[in-house]
Amino acid sequence: MKKIVRTVVITLLFAFVSFYFTLPALNLRSPYFYSWLLEVAVVYMVASLIGTFSIKDLKNRTVDFAFLKKNAKLGLLIVILCVATLGIGQVASHQFFHAGAYQKLIPVENREFTEDIAQVSMKDVPIVDKDSAIQLGNRKIGELVNLISQFEVDEYDYSYTQINYRDIPTRVAPLRYGNIIKWFNNQSNGIPGYISVNMTTQDVELVQLEEGIRYSPGEYFFRDLDRHLRFQYPTKIFEDYSFEVDDDGKPYWICPVINYTIGLFGGRDVKGVVIVNACNGDSEYYDIQDVPQWVDRAYSADIIVEQINYWGKYKNGYINTIFGQKDVCVTSGGYNYLAIDDDVWLYTGLTSVGNDESNIGLVLVNMRTKEARYYIVSGATEYSAMDSAEGQVQNLAYKATFPVLLNIGGQPTYLVSLKDNAGLVKKFAFVNVEKYQQVAIGDTLDQAYAVYVKLLSSGQIIDASSISEITGTVTQVDTAVKDGNTYFYVQLSNSKKIFVASIQLNDVLAVLQPEDRVTIGYVDSDSDFIMMNQIERK
Repeated sequence: MKKIVRTVVITLLFAFVSFYFTLPALNLRSPYFYSWLLEVAVVYMVASLIGTFSIKDLKNRTVDFAFLKKNAKLGLLIVILCVATLGIGQVASHQFFHAGAYQKLIPVENREFTEDIAQVSMKDVPIVDKDSAIQLGNRKIGELVNLISQFEVDEYDYSYTQINYRDIPTRVAPLRYGNIIKWFNNQSNGIPGYISVNMTTQDVELVQLEEGIRYSPGEYFFRDLDRHLRFQYPTKIFEDYSFEVDDDGKPYWICPVINYTIGLFGGRDVKGVVIVNACNGDSEYYDIQDVPQWVDRAYSADIIVEQINYWGKYKNGYINTIFGQKDVCVTSGGYNYLAIDDDVWLYTGLTSVGNDESNIGLVLVNMRTKEARYYIVSGATEYSAMDSAEGQVQNLAYKATFPVLLNIGGQPTYLVSLKDNAGLVKKFAFVNVEKYQQVAIGDTLDQAYAVYVKLLSSGQIIDASSISEITGTVTQVDTAVKDGNTYFYVQLSNSKKIFVASIQLNDVLAVLQPEDRVTIGYVDSDSDFIMMNQIERK
């Protein structure tokens, strides 16, 4: 009896310690559960050997092989079952047997680009990528001596996530303790706040909280986010959580709950989310259809891109992906985000498996609802557009960021930022998706936009008839200097819009007076401020 007790105690002790650190979901659909169970079974067999020894056995140098043989059988059986389940489960869940089911994981609807993607004002265009946000965040906390000595900005994958905060594209990232010693010094009050970066204005704010953040991946013991979730929801499978704030600026962790929908381990999808209050640890589970609207990232980018690839690859079955490859397409290898109707949408290009550096279309997916839209837009892949923009400034050796997708004059257009070796944005480039050889470069966003609008009306990209014109009487002319350039703001008697251009457009702007009659060419948008591409005084 003592030998059995010793064996069980050793095994249970290992099982608890292993569970505390590895935190597997106690779920038969989780591969990590079987890996953990397999480790416990192996330890049980080793513990059975240890359990056979007694003081008498050690003196006589004997081993109770009968006990060992009988007791270790259970552990060996569990090992065999775990290995068999993992092997058979992976094979039975393979795309070879379920290509149709994998292809239908994400329903994709064909849509018209110009109907869904509205033209936005340049002041609303997000120009801050994650790397730039990290630089801005580190610079901000570096200004605060009392914080930089104890905290740093968290730069892991779940940080600097793009969200829509009060209809503004924003990147947010929590602070974290500098090290474990600083955790001991500050853990009673928690982490004091988070970094918020406005992606359109580049304004950075350290949001300080009345109640500090006490639950995060940088915490220890039972305040560690993974451990906090596992002991509250022992059977749920979590993956790829993100940091977000609600409309009141309160911080939360958005933790997707995974379900395997095909076979035993295939068809990874999100069935719901657990939302954890980062300050007090309160949590609540929501089915995916009930996720609150302020949440922007119920799905991870990895899952979305994986399912888009399944949708593109398996339209004609698994064998077709090897032989023939008819209508087989995959994502272009990168992705970015758009803000549409207060939701965050992932977009990526689709290219044929031949990797011919051209897209056959674009896919947009809502990161909260998984609504997916496909647009037939042939042209450059995002990386080809980046190369094209870099080629315009190759003497400066600037590096392009991954593009932002825009609608300008009804044309799908990539906006690319060009950075120097220090990671600072030096220029902007607009690249037409369909005719990516046409690149407009400028030192500022407005300059690049003005050049691109000229290209639109020149006939090099689209016919001049696609450019709107208005003739009217000037009621007011104002000027402003931005980035060393003089901009003119012209108002006409027959329009509520304000037409904008730099002096580089036409010298007539310098002598324009109220009561002058002019004809202005422009690319229409919903903005009150419209960039001119031509102006003529009558």
